[in-house]
Amino acid sequence: MRRPPDGMLTLSEIECRYDDALVVRGLSMEVARGTIACLLGPSGCGKTTVLRAIAGFHPVDRGEIRLSGRVVSRPGFVLPPERRRLGMVFQDHALFPHLTVADNVGFGLRRAAAAVRRKTVERVLETVGLAAMARRYPHELSGGQQQRVALARALAPQPDLILLDEPFSNLDVELRERLSGEVHDILKRQGTTAVLVTHDQHEAFALGEQIGVMREGRILQWDTAYNLYHEPNCRFVADFIGQGVFLPGTLLAPDTVETELGIYRGNRAYPWGKGARIEVLLRPDDIVPDPDGPLRAAVTQKAFKGAEILYTLRLSSGGNVLALFPSHADHPIGALVGVRVQADHLVAFPSPDSASRTGTAPN
Repeated sequence: MRRPPDGMLTLSEIECRYDDALVVRGLSMEVARGTIACLLGPSGCGKTTVLRAIAGFHPVDRGEIRLSGRVVSRPGFVLPPERRRLGMVFQDHALFPHLTVADNVGFGLRRAAAAVRRKTVERVLETVGLAAMARRYPHELSGGQQQRVALARALAPQPDLILLDEPFSNLDVELRERLSGEVHDILKRQGTTAVLVTHDQHEAFALGEQIGVMREGRILQWDTAYNLYHEPNCRFVADFIGQGVFLPGTLLAPDTVETELGIYRGNRAYPWGKGARIEVLLRPDDIVPDPDGPLRAAVTQKAFKGAEILYTLRLSSGGNVLALFPSHADHPIGALVGVRVQADHLVAFPSPDSASRTGTAPN
């Protein structure tokens, strides 16, 4: 096997099984030092198995895993988790209820001198904003505070890599979003390399600098949040990330499409040939108000989101699109609103009917 380039973490064509079931299939990824990476996907896609393999809790049946250039997993060999210089933050915090916050954070420093342990605990508690909570017990803390204690405990031994396993899934939505941002800032200030697994794209976007969208044990696209949203490389990623609808269209030129909303040109070229039947992805932010324009759509649903309102609009053909308008204009259900397409990113895939006729599988 060709030796992959060394990063802080490198996975090369790994496969993992549970009994006879192949759950991770030829997966490769590389995480540079100081980067926060994320594996994002639906339940059962294999992301937690990948994290367990990185931690040393699950063997690989093919391929290899390297940490700082050193092989830590390959078929027939698994370096024990305690020798990998890893920190882990779990979904359920896993704090010791009978220990104070300070003792929980210092648990992994038992071999250090007392003075070193005390200073390290003080430093990491200050880092996560819990210096005043050192003498409290876990049951005296909120869920968000407990999660920050778990993060402090993982940071205290100064690991090479921190693994986060669905760390915010037990928290309410508002706290989850706030804590995601706080954890991102803490990890970046510390220069810590981290890998997060989650099914929640908001968490992935808040934390991940590089995100791998997974399906059936494979990474379909390894990219930034911006590119996953605006430049999805396959139909699954386009459907999974963000919101949007697909409208039928016809390719007039490699970068120009015609839909019932009109003709528009995007930022990419497609190879399917003039006249190809395609489906065009339109995000809510691609549909903008145009009170004086000729195109009208009827409001069928609306969801108030504070500064914006998400509308479901029915076109004259009977098809629907989503639109995100500023909330200072409140259109009632049934109202006709003027709209136009303002899509700088052209995202299209062959229509299933067209693909079946040509023998080409849709992306």
